[in-house]
Amino acid sequence: MRLEGRSLRVVAALAAYIIKGMALSVRWHEEGDASVRALIEAGQPFLLAFWHGRGVMVAQAYRRVGGRRIKILVSEHRDGELIAATMAHWGYGAVRGSTRRGAVRGARGMLRAAHAGYDLAISPDGPRGPREVLQEGVIELARISGLPIVPVTYSARWAKRFASWDGFLLPLPGARGVILWGEPLRISRDADTDTLTALQQALEAEMIALRQRADAMVGRTEPTGGRS
Repeated sequence: MRLEGRSLRVVAALAAYIIKGMALSVRWHEEGDASVRALIEAGQPFLLAFWHGRGVMVAQAYRRVGGRRIKILVSEHRDGELIAATMAHWGYGAVRGSTRRGAVRGARGMLRAAHAGYDLAISPDGPRGPREVLQEGVIELARISGLPIVPVTYSARWAKRFASWDGFLLPLPGARGVILWGEPLRISRDADTDTLTALQQALEAEMIALRQRADAMVGRTEPTGGRS
């Protein structure tokens, strides 16, 4: 069923309220946040990268490190409308597009946001997968914009894992959770094709390893993602 108008606003407000409440109830442990905090304190915008299945708590992670202004790339599929409306309740903007459908439109919108001083956020295996396979859009966006890529993930043992393509993980109230940040990755504007391919593969491997480490820290066992 397609939500529009008042129905969309009501559902988005309810979703924002529930997700925020759940996020605040989780007992978070955080690691690797020193580098991203340093970027924020220096006023250096960055590109936040997270797997689609580990996106629902990214707003909480961003707030915890002092993030203030961010634009998130949201799918042009129908569910993107609800996501964009939900994020608006947290004070976050959305750019419609993806690393596939609407890629050109999305890239232009994200570049405008970057030039205006916003942090950017993207799930590089979205909007439809394959799960934990990093599409090249995030690498190209970082190259053109000059923004460093900062990987982030979370996990929780007490959580609901949905039977969706992305293995969407929703921590339950009162859970013990962990947020892990990766080191910023900077990409030269004049990087050649071979270099960009190598960086794409390296970032994918790092993001999978980061998610696996987060799962191990809370005792979760998940299928292996990526190209293997």
